[in-house]
Amino acid sequence: MPGGRLTHEERQCVAAGLAAGLSYAEIARRLGRPGSTISREVGRNGGAHGYRANQAQQATNWRARRRKPHPATPSETGERAPRAQYEFEDRFAEMMARTGVPAMMARVLVCLFTSDTGSLTAPELVARLQVSPASVSKAVGWLEQRGLVGRERDGRRERYVIDDHVWYQAWQVSVRSMAMWADFTQQGADLFGSASPAGARLRATSQFFQHLGHDMTQAAEHWRQTLSARP
Repeated sequence: MPGGRLTHEERQCVAAGLAAGLSYAEIARRLGRPGSTISREVGRNGGAHGYRANQAQQATNWRARRRKPHPATPSETGERAPRAQYEFEDRFAEMMARTGVPAMMARVLVCLFTSDTGSLTAPELVARLQVSPASVSKAVGWLEQRGLVGRERDGRRERYVIDDHVWYQAWQVSVRSMAMWADFTQQGADLFGSASPAGARLRATSQFFQHLGHDMTQAAEHWRQTLSARP
């Protein structure tokens, strides 16, 4: 069907077309699909620069499983509405993908966000997402590198944790990245000389990241103080 679900082979063609610089309209024409199908497919799976056929196929299979009826599960606040929560989790992961988070990393992060404890073990993530342990390990490593996930010991297992300070921690990682950019581009400016076009460009870049890092540090400290003042 023209507007039906894409096959894995079609997703590979989409990825190849994006790599070749084709427009969504041209890719859609070659596949005999509506342009909206291609734009929606790419938008929900990492965007034009982050689209990967295999990851898009896995994400689609996951969404299909999650949309099947699930029995209601009680919580401390009464009966939940599981279908609405599953649909929110799908949309949450898709939003992350549209803003640059790889699909698998987004799914792991959503699971941690929406779990009552804010923590899950690797086997729990594997069972919940229906993916391989290697996929979970790679996703957690990516998230941990960016300050979004921590690790705790749970007996003989590791538990992956997201807490109230997650965005402060992730922001601090970004601040350190800004400092690295500022320092490295300043080295380049000194090497090429500010009188040269390349040197001037590098110096302007260094100054931009210096100012950005300073502003980010102030914003993070303001948030830390605000959070500490809460009852």
